Amino acid sequence: MAAANASYALPPLPEYTLRPQPSLFSWISDEAVAGALPVIVYWAVSLFYHVIDVYDVFPQYRIHTPAEVLKRNHVSRYEVFRDVIIQQIIQTLGALALGWWDDLAQVGKTDYDIAWYAQKLRLVQRAVPVVLSAVGVNSVALAAKVAASHPAAAGVLRGGLYAGESMAPAFASWELTVANALYWYAIPALQFAAAIVVMDSWEYMMHRMMHVNKWLYVTFHSRHHRLYVPYAYGALYNHPIEGLLMDTAGAGFSYLVTGLTVRQSWFFFSISTIKTVLDHSGYDFPWDPVHWIFPNNAAYHDIHHQSWGIKSNFSQPFFIWWDRMLGTMYTGDIKEKYERQRRTAEQKLAQEEENRGKTLAVEMTPPTATAVETAEDNARPQQISAPRSTRRKASSISQSPADNFKGLRNKMNESLHGKRANVLGVESSH
Repeated sequence: MAAANASYALPPLPEYTLRPQPSLFSWISDEAVAGALPVIVYWAVSLFYHVIDVYDVFPQYRIHTPAEVLKRNHVSRYEVFRDVIIQQIIQTLGALALGWWDDLAQVGKTDYDIAWYAQKLRLVQRAVPVVLSAVGVNSVALAAKVAASHPAAAGVLRGGLYAGESMAPAFASWELTVANALYWYAIPALQFAAAIVVMDSWEYMMHRMMHVNKWLYVTFHSRHHRLYVPYAYGALYNHPIEGLLMDTAGAGFSYLVTGLTVRQSWFFFSISTIKTVLDHSGYDFPWDPVHWIFPNNAAYHDIHHQSWGIKSNFSQPFFIWWDRMLGTMYTGDIKEKYERQRRTAEQKLAQEEENRGKTLAVEMTPPTATAVETAEDNARPQQISAPRSTRRKASSISQSPADNFKGLRNKMNESLHGKRANVLGVESSH
């Protein structure tokens, strides 16, 4: 019985000693890289889309026409650039604070963790004989048949009992190989998947709340919707408070809940940033692999930026399952709506260009001869009345009430018809 218990003893786990993880780059800390990298990739991807915008490289894949960009947005590009910089300063400070608050990264435990996963694989193998016997298979006899050709399979069939392990149990090579794959690839992939789920959930709930609550929308979120025609570097054009609550807090919460390391956060923060830029790029490329993987793409999110779709398509930045489950996905026909918006923008732009052309034509028209003569007459010096004459007229008006009225009437006549004219066309009898 003791021998049986010893044969099923688990291989021991190695000892380890923890030590602080040195930074990958000697001139900058890993935490600083986590704060700077999303900013760098944001502007790198935005610059690419800005260039193809300016030079109109792929007009066939534009969601909106250049006329719509000019006529439908309610905010200048300078204001967008300014607010994005403010938002990124907040994000960078948040990343640095997160690195300061989180536990210091430690190394030295890798071999122990890999052995821990291998140990759990050995425990799972103990259930194999029980399951096979439940379906009528003799696992011991089967193991004896395959022991010569497939010793690893025979060990699994025996419930994790491998030849030569009766006194000193050790991990099989395949167990360590699978444990390495779990440690280096499978577990990080699960962490990333969980972080995406957490971020999508956070963003959806916060985003929808910003629309349902009128005060939140008017005070904060309405700023982002000044961009009816989104473009790449306008992806983070938000009110600073909204950016802090939705983007910075959402990313930080996803990082903490899923246990990502600082270096894993480089990739998670950068990928989510790139995805946000792509969703606001204004282009729907059919060959974009990111759009194949994630259904929440530029075409999907652009509907939310239109006046007729603003109460739908809240999901961002990766998947759209929250919209599907909660009934907020836009399901109407969008083709005619987009076409009507394009026509309206083109008509407005054409009308403005026509008005500008008329104004320029009037400014460029040479003055007529009559206008030149009038201008010359106005430019000639006027004869100045002698002071003595002015005093005499003033005294004639102030002699008596009758004389005052007569003098006032004569002055009106002179100003309207000349010095000897009368308002009624009759010479004065006085």
